[in-house]
Parts: sequence; C-alpha cells; structure tokens
Amino acid sequence: MATFLCRLGRFSFRRRRLVAVLWVVLLVGTGVLAGRAPAAPPNDFSMPGTEAQQAYDLLERDFPELKADGATARVVFHAEDGKVTDPGTRKAIGETVRALGDGPQVARVTDPFATHSVSKDGTTAYAQVSYEVSASKLEDGSRTALRDTVEQAASAELSVEAGGNAVEAKAAGHSSEAVGLAVAAVVLVLTFGSLLAAGLPLLTAVLGVGFGALVIRVLAEPLGLGSTTTSLAVMIGLAVGIDYALFVVSRYRAELARGRDREEAAGHAVGTSGSAVVFAGLTVVIALAGLSVVGIPMLTQMGLAAAGTVVVAVLIAITLIPALLGLCGRRIKPARPRRKARQRPGAGVRWARFVIRRPVAVLLGGVALLAVVAVPAASLEMGLPGDDSKPVSTTQRRAYDMIAEGFGPGYNGPLTVVVQAEDGGSAGQAAKNVTKRLDGREDVTAVGKPRLSASGDTAVLSVVPAASPSSTETADLVHALREPALARDAGAQVLVTGTTAMNVDVSQKLSDALIPYLALVVGLAFVLLIAVFRSLLVPLKAALGFLLSVLAGLGAVVAVFQWGWLGSVLGVTEPGPVVSMMPIFMVGVVFGLAMDYEVFLVTRMREAYVHGQSPKDSVVSGFEHSARVVTAAAVIMISVFAAFLGSEEQILKTIGFGLAAAVLFDAFVVRMTLVPAVLALLGRRAWSLPRWLDRLVPDLDVEGERLDGSHQGTAEAGDAGPVGASAGHVPGA
Repeated sequence: MATFLCRLGRFSFRRRRLVAVLWVVLLVGTGVLAGRAPAAPPNDFSMPGTEAQQAYDLLERDFPELKADGATARVVFHAEDGKVTDPGTRKAIGETVRALGDGPQVARVTDPFATHSVSKDGTTAYAQVSYEVSASKLEDGSRTALRDTVEQAASAELSVEAGGNAVEAKAAGHSSEAVGLAVAAVVLVLTFGSLLAAGLPLLTAVLGVGFGALVIRVLAEPLGLGSTTTSLAVMIGLAVGIDYALFVVSRYRAELARGRDREEAAGHAVGTSGSAVVFAGLTVVIALAGLSVVGIPMLTQMGLAAAGTVVVAVLIAITLIPALLGLCGRRIKPARPRRKARQRPGAGVRWARFVIRRPVAVLLGGVALLAVVAVPAASLEMGLPGDDSKPVSTTQRRAYDMIAEGFGPGYNGPLTVVVQAEDGGSAGQAAKNVTKRLDGREDVTAVGKPRLSASGDTAVLSVVPAASPSSTETADLVHALREPALARDAGAQVLVTGTTAMNVDVSQKLSDALIPYLALVVGLAFVLLIAVFRSLLVPLKAALGFLLSVLAGLGAVVAVFQWGWLGSVLGVTEPGPVVSMMPIFMVGVVFGLAMDYEVFLVTRMREAYVHGQSPKDSVVSGFEHSARVVTAAAVIMISVFAAFLGSEEQILKTIGFGLAAAVLFDAFVVRMTLVPAVLALLGRRAWSLPRWLDRLVPDLDVEGERLDGSHQGTAEAGDAGPVGASAGHVPGA
C-alpha cells in the first residue's frame, strides 16, 4: 500500500499541472451537470415497517380527504381581555379562519366554534389548518401566507400564534461552518507557522465539500436523495478534509526537514501519512454507510452521501495535495528545526514520558473520569423534539404554551387511532368498543367521535393524552393502545398514528438498531485495524476506548439537555428527552473520527517500533511527531461542532454539544492519555499477532517500512535510499 501510494504521490507531484487541471475539469464539469440537474426532491421522512406508517398508508387509502400525511398548522387565539366568544373577538377569529382557508395549498380549516375547540374558561380557541401536501413539499409561499395571516390577526385584544410542521421556523443560520473555518485557519497557522501551508488544507477541504455537494445534486433526482441530504455530508466532509490534508502537509514538511528533495518528500508523505489517511477514511466510510442498517431512508441517504464526501476527501489528500505542494514549490518551508538536546523537549514528549512512567495510575484515573461522566447515560430518555423544545421567542412555542394552559398539555399531541374491522365486521361498532375501553383512563383526557370511511370498514378517531407529547406517560399510552387485548375486545385491528405515535416509533426503531449498528461498525473496523496494525490488542483497545468516549459524550448530553445542568450557560431553556437519533448519530460520527486519531497517532508509534525502537520509546516517538497535528485536528473538530451551540434549535444544540464533548473525551482522554498508558503496559505484546492469523492477514505496510529499504531509481522506489532503522532513529524525524 505504502509503495503504491508513494508512486502516486510522486506522480502527482511531478505531473502537478495535469493533476490540478484534471481536478478543475472534474469540478467544473460536475458544476455544469449540477446546474442542469432537476432540483432535489423534498425529504420523505417515511418509516417503513412501523405501525404509525402502516396507519398513515391506511388513512391515505380510505380517507384521502383527510390528507393524513399533509402538513398541518394549529392557529391559537387567546383573548387578553374577555373571552373569545365575545362578538367582536368571535368576528375577528372568523375572518382569520376564512383568510387561512384562502391560503395556497390549504385543504381545509376547522372553525373552532363549530368543532368546540374552545377552552372551558372561554379565553382560548384554536383552528386546525390542513394542507394538501406534506411539510417537505409545502411551498415557501404557503408558509409565508400562513405567517402573514397570523401576524395580521394579532391585536392588543387578541393574541394569535401558530404551531405545527407547516410553520416556518426561524432560520437557525448556517454560521457554524464559517466559525469552524475561522478557528481552523487560526489553528493551522499556529501549527504550520505559515499562511500558505495553513491555507492548503482549508482550500482543499472546501473544494472537496463543494465537489461532493455538486455530485449529490447531480444524483439527487435519479437516486431520490432528499434536499437536506448534504447537511451531514458538508459537516463531515469539511472536518475530515481539513484533517487529512493537515496530516499529509505536516508529513511533507517533516520529510523536507530530513533533507529529502521535494518530490521524494511528497512521495514519502503520501506513502506514509497517505496510507493512514486511506485507512482512517475507510473507517469513517464504514461508520457512515452503516447507518443504512437503521432502516430510515433519510438517514441512509445522509450516511451514504457523507461517506461519498469522505471518499472525495481521501482522493484529494493523496492526489491533489501533492500536486499543490509541487505548484507551491519552495514557498512551502520545511518544518522548523527541533530543539537542541540541551533544551526542554516538547509538550507532547513530556506528556508521553509522564504517562509511560505511571501507566497504571494514568489508566485508572482516565477510565474513572470517563466512567463518572458517563453515569448520566444510564438515565437516557429519547424522543423527538417538538414545539415545546423551541425557544419561547418563537410563535410555535407560544402556541404550544397557550394550548397547554387553555386545554391541557395532551392537546398539543393528539393520537390518531385507526380501527379496521375484520371481514364482515362493523368498524363503527369496533370504534365504539375502543371508546368504551378508553373512557375513564387517567392518562386519556378526551376521545373524539369516530369517523367512518365510505366503505364502512374503517374508522378513525382522535385520542387526547393527559400528558405532554414528549412525556413517557404518553409513550406508555401509545403502547397500551397497541396491546393485542384492545384489538381483541374491539373485534378489529387497532392502529395508532399521528406525529406523537410516529415519534415513539422512530425512537423505538433507532433504539432497536443501536446494538446491531454498533456491532456491525465496530466489527468491520476491528477487522480493518487488525490489518493496519497487525495486532489484536491494539484494535481491541481502540474499540474499547471508543465505547468509553461515546458513553461519556452521552452522559454529558443527558446531564445538560435532559437534566438541565449548565442549561442557563448553554442556552437550554427546556430540558427534556434527548433527540432520538443522537445516540446512533454519535456512534457513527464519533467512531469514524476516533479511528482517525487512532490511526494517525498509533501508526507513527508502530512506524518507530518496526524501525527498531523499543515499545516505550516508540510511544514517545509517536507523540513527538503526531501529538501536535492530532491536537490541532481535534481542536478544529471540536470548534466546528461546538459552533452549533449558538443555534436556537434544540436539536442542533444537542448534536453540536454531544459531538464536541465526545471528540474532546476521545482525542484528549482516550487517544492522548489511555492509549500510551495501555501500550506502555502491553509492551511488545501490543504489536504481536498469532502466527496463524499473521499468515491470513495481508501486509499492508501502512508504516512505509518497505519505502526505507528501496532505492530511488527502482520501480518500487519511494525514497532516496535506506534510512537508519536503528533503535535511535525514527523516519520523519
């Protein structure tokens, strides 16, 4: 592998103009195709295999006029002085209802006085707006018309707010990428001490993300990729693109400092650090592509699109980076000379020496720290955020609060119960049986009048829970309604759907998929890392360390977003269940990034070991050459994720905080602390492989051992000649 990549790096350096032009042609050509491609289809958040989706499909067939999968909005009226039934107020509400009905794509609007949607004290009422299309297909003009109508209806005497998925949320902004790039620029300049060297990773990362986004746009229509598929791809592509380029450029400057000429330095950098980039990229691709096992189409699309962007980042790192290094010529300077022997060693070396002198104490302390932080994860409750999680400054949150105060929290998330009669049975009678079973339940506030289909074999009714939509009590009610005993008593099939039930199903599906997904991703990566490190213990250590990082990250998320710790500092206005996709999302993203740091840091240690250094000296050598760039990469990654804390959307805050915390724990506690401690304790056993397995595992030569034993003029060449393999010498020093 190293020999092939070395030849590729030297070719790209030597034919730099050709390689650069080819990438430009690819970018421009893809841009032209993307400009002509039809717009990406709206995201279809379907949940195949769930009861809620089955009920939606049944409603669409038997009650097409209800537009069950259509967008909805609930417009809430609250009389500030008097009651909504007062003549003037009632007239104003009637005019607003008519105006809402005239809006584009509106299927129907309910009159609160006709449907008795007036609170007992007469101060609050609400109208339900149903649209002909789903929320993802709702046009901007329809959202604007809804918002304008609500704003115009409000007065000093009447407060009017709107909630639901048809309401356009206040834009959270897309400044996170800009903040991440700004921090990355500062960190790269400090790392390289050169604006030009720092600019290369930023430039290539942006180009890679742009190219990936254009490819997604081209493939969106034929592959059915949703319009938000690129969101994860941009975030991950930007992060790994900077990281991969950072490692190759850093190794190139180190090779220049050793005295290699520029072409040899480029070839050696791609042959060694480029090998690490390839295998680190493979672990990320495995983690992201593995999201398809969850069975949620949108999550599958996002994972595959992000995996494709990672592949682009890898290709750029091993082809375009050496070409650009060649174009920059002597303007890219060698790494600064190392300190003289009499001077104090660098911080990375001092830390590594401290750890290997006290490996047991450091190992126990690090594990104890992560274990303490992970304790709250045992209390993890999952759900999907609703209007109750939005800031109080939004109309959705104010509408939610009005409904909760005027009618009760359950009215914010009524359940839709579909009753389908068995052959020859009466759906009407079955629905009455269901209603009788629900009467008197403490967790049910109200049950609506059943509505029969034209054929008479299906009925639909509304059930209002006593608790809020995101509460565990409401989730328990959903499960109770799905008990086989209820269907037997009713003499019909009973299905529960609606937004609240769908959220319950999503949470359950994500929870059920977590263990299989974790086993698949960790298992495949474990096999890959055995080939990379030619060891069983090092991949095992990497996997266990990753689990500690994820648990600690989830513990921090639960403490902040579920328990409310530091909520005022981080802007968490309403603690509640953690967003359902967070655990599996964190597993996928953090695993890929954790293996990045593992591969880059430990390959330098193994490189020193296979060139003759002792196990403990190889740990110190790995820190000497990799700690600085691994730290820089981690700081960049943490900054990109932490920037999402500035969002007003709770889901973005949660994702940003969770990923930033997990990367912080993984990079600095696991990889920079526990890894050297474990390797110091294992000694030579860390780098051993059973003989029977050694014969089966291909020798990938990620460390570039063969490069140092070859000569410049041979077909296998990747270097100028043999480099000392004594115990005191490390390649790239």
